[in-house]
Amino acid sequence: MKEHSVARSLAIHERAKALIPGTTQLISRRPTRAALGVSPIYAERAKGCRIWDVDGNEYIDWTSAVGPVILGYADDVVDDAVRAQIDRGSIYSIVQESAVELAEELVRIVPSAEMVRYCKGGGEACTIAVRIARGVTGRDKVLFCGYHGWHDWYQAANIGAERLADHLFNGIEPIGVPRALQGTALPFAYGDLEGLEELLVQNEGEVGCIIMEPMRSEEPPAGYLAAVRELASRYGVVLIFDEVSSGFRIALGGAQEYAGVTPDLSVFAKALSNGYPMGAVVGKRAFMEPATQMFISSAYWDDNIGIAASLATLRELERRDAVGHFNRIGDLFKQQINAAADAVGLDARCEGVAAHPGIRFNVADPGDAEKISTLFIQENARRGVILSNGFMFSCAHGEAEIEQTAAVVRESFAIIAEGLDRGTLDQLLECPIQEEFFRRLVR
Repeated sequence: MKEHSVARSLAIHERAKALIPGTTQLISRRPTRAALGVSPIYAERAKGCRIWDVDGNEYIDWTSAVGPVILGYADDVVDDAVRAQIDRGSIYSIVQESAVELAEELVRIVPSAEMVRYCKGGGEACTIAVRIARGVTGRDKVLFCGYHGWHDWYQAANIGAERLADHLFNGIEPIGVPRALQGTALPFAYGDLEGLEELLVQNEGEVGCIIMEPMRSEEPPAGYLAAVRELASRYGVVLIFDEVSSGFRIALGGAQEYAGVTPDLSVFAKALSNGYPMGAVVGKRAFMEPATQMFISSAYWDDNIGIAASLATLRELERRDAVGHFNRIGDLFKQQINAAADAVGLDARCEGVAAHPGIRFNVADPGDAEKISTLFIQENARRGVILSNGFMFSCAHGEAEIEQTAAVVRESFAIIAEGLDRGTLDQLLECPIQEEFFRRLVR
């Protein structure tokens, strides 16, 4: 194994600490969430499914920019479409026809889509959808299950004594969120229909919407999403599916197409535009049309660049049979990772839906879990693979990358197994234990 150094990344990181609170704009990208001192921090360039860091190291990247890159980094078709649009102008005083063309594509692809609004990201899209639902119903309370961004309506759930103890990031507080919003965002447990109905009964006449991630890595319990749909209809509540993560991966039309359950509103972002800033709120006409009278407006929401990237991305996803590709490589990936674990006698499993699986380590001592996760990231990174317990495939990932990654993972698993057997996990770590990672309500 060749020598691995991230010295230049670490030097830039020191500069960033004095200038940028948290050093990154996305919490999940903070270097303290990986193996600080071994994992790359700053990239020089990326192409396909590979990243080159500022120290000249090359990596196979299985995180795909935390989800937005679905075709591959610097995809030629999408980037050519963007370059052509730049030559025609990135934004105008009036709207370009492509805004209508993208809406037509989304209406064709997504079951719940009859009308469309645009924005620039997933959290923003969720906030727009909740605003629309509150406006249509005249009710303020929101029942939620999932991660839905950083905005006040959602972070209000973390105010007060009954805050979500097992949600989001440890050490991140709802500072700056108005305390007057306490009690307006109420969580429910995924799969617990009785708990959801109890909230609807307790707050009857006050709930404007149910917003939820319909699924991520795990299959929904049989009939669960259909039952949520029925409850929303029975209590006159708007049902919103947050498909920021599930959209275009599990099925082209999202988890709603996969499950055969149609919400009233849906939100998409991330993979919609293969890495260019873009988001969309889509929904049934009866709920979307009243938004014309609501103050939902921003200068950049119909800029031409994000729309051009989204049009090219959606058409390429269909042309390349991206969903079929994800299912094929996902099944192969799970087989190879599980074979690597079996080969070294490590109790670890790669499981979940093929398009979006995850790795689970089964440990006798809960105190070892974070050490193992950090060691796994560390050993993969020093061997040229960016891979943690969770990952996102792109169309650029193929069998060759799986074979190369499986060989690396086998070595990493062997080191972990040895550390567990000998009780030497602490000695094997060359970095601080990663800060607690994202805790989700939907897995």
